[in-house]
Amino acid sequence: MSDYRRITIAQAGSHTGESVEIAGWLYNLRKSGKIIFPLIRDGSGIMQCVGLKSSLSEECFEALKNLTQESSVIIRGKCRAEQRAPGGFEMDIESAEIVQRVPEETPYPITPKDHGIEFLFDHRHLHLRSRRQHAILKIRHEIIKAIRDYFDSNGFTLVDCPIFTPAACEGTTTLFEVDYFEDEKVYLTQSGQLYNEATAMAFGKTYCFGPTFRAEKSKTRRHLTEFWMVEPEMAFATLDDVKQHAEELICFIVGRVLDNRKTELGALERDISKLEAIKTPFPRISYDEAVEILRRKGSEIVWGGDFGGTDETLLSEEFDRPVMVDKYPTQVKAFYFQPDEQRPEVALGVDVIASEGYGEVIGGGQRIHDYNLLLQRIQEHNLPPEAFQWYLDLRRFGSVPHAGFGMGVERTVAWLCGLEHIRETIAFPRMLYRTRP
Repeated sequence: MSDYRRITIAQAGSHTGESVEIAGWLYNLRKSGKIIFPLIRDGSGIMQCVGLKSSLSEECFEALKNLTQESSVIIRGKCRAEQRAPGGFEMDIESAEIVQRVPEETPYPITPKDHGIEFLFDHRHLHLRSRRQHAILKIRHEIIKAIRDYFDSNGFTLVDCPIFTPAACEGTTTLFEVDYFEDEKVYLTQSGQLYNEATAMAFGKTYCFGPTFRAEKSKTRRHLTEFWMVEPEMAFATLDDVKQHAEELICFIVGRVLDNRKTELGALERDISKLEAIKTPFPRISYDEAVEILRRKGSEIVWGGDFGGTDETLLSEEFDRPVMVDKYPTQVKAFYFQPDEQRPEVALGVDVIASEGYGEVIGGGQRIHDYNLLLQRIQEHNLPPEAFQWYLDLRRFGSVPHAGFGMGVERTVAWLCGLEHIRETIAFPRMLYRTRP
């Protein structure tokens, strides 16, 4: 048992002048004659350690001097402030224990030289140890924590929804089919929304948060086949409530990232001024107005068509913050969207399109609350009514106007981090041609 107190590198500032120990991995090693400078990472940060040959046993000095990249080690010594060092602190080594030495004959495969993106994602289990990926996933963690804090502090109850579902939610063409027991077919969920409507009728305001799946054969920089969504749903609510919460949620998340993750944003060389511009109120335009803007900018969009990635990018160029686009044609929206009473050809839905060309990050709106209209829509979309009897029950027993939305975590992470491709936003991405590691 060591007499040294174990700390994390992030805690070093509270232990200056003390002899402590850190446990981690060798990130890099510099040597200068009788001095060695092992750079140690432990998940909370990176610390430069200083080892003097005159202060260490010969065995310890030689072991550290010849240590291989990503070997695991426990370093014991005294912390001191050093402004020039990563994190602002260094440790003067007093002793060390090598937990596992990476063999020289099978060296760590990711080196400081440039590697192709496919190589890095083939080695994603190791790629996560790099500074860039570490920064991205720390920001992802902050975003997820902010999402939960926002809803928890605004009267929403977290209710988990199933991943196995008996029917489609967002259309039948993007379903992953799974063999269940006794030859039954089920599907990986596209959204927890339908179940969330049931929980909203029980709790008033709810949200679910979990993985969702889309079998889209897409290879764009904005698409994954498995991604995480947060989906709030509110009873006695309208499209205006969706807009209000969507706007507040985004600004809350951005504020938390700016407050708590400046170091990680710096590591990514993110232009923070772009994030600081994300403030209320967001510009709000109709689908009709959006089509006019797109045509003016050279798009061939025709009324009634859904926006593609290029269209969303063109729209975002008009604004320095997210833009809300509402009242899309009913024909391009899911079967459960409430039509506008004054214009039944458009739905009471809204998309929030991120700034800087990152596409739609929130989509939602008001749900159909009339039983007969919902049944009609189910039939028009060629969906099996028997699979939706429970969903129709919500309109039989105490139906009320209700509304909600979904926000994709990975697109939000890509946007706030300023990433070129969505594959970096999750630890182990699943894409059209990638299911490993």
